[in-house]
Amino acid sequence: MHYIYVLKSEKDGKLYIGCTSNIENRLYYHNSGKVLSTKSRRPFILIFTELYPDRYQAFEKERYYKTAKGKRELKSKFENQ
Repeated sequence: MHYIYVLKSEKDGKLYIGCTSNIENRLYYHNSGKVLSTKSRRPFILIFTELYPDRYQAFEKERYYKTAKGKRELKSKFENQ
């Protein structure tokens, strides 16, 4: 199983969209500064997850969520939770 996850930076309020098979481990890596693309924006809080049966479906959906249309759809999902 693979997750799509959305993190919110507590430093700048911006979102990060990613994909992983181990959400707890990935959140730890982001918050400990081991991910170069997010190192300067930590700490992060997890605000949304979505589960997929395989990594290909998850990666495809992650790419979609990174488009303008996908970001609008994603935002409406986690704002309504």
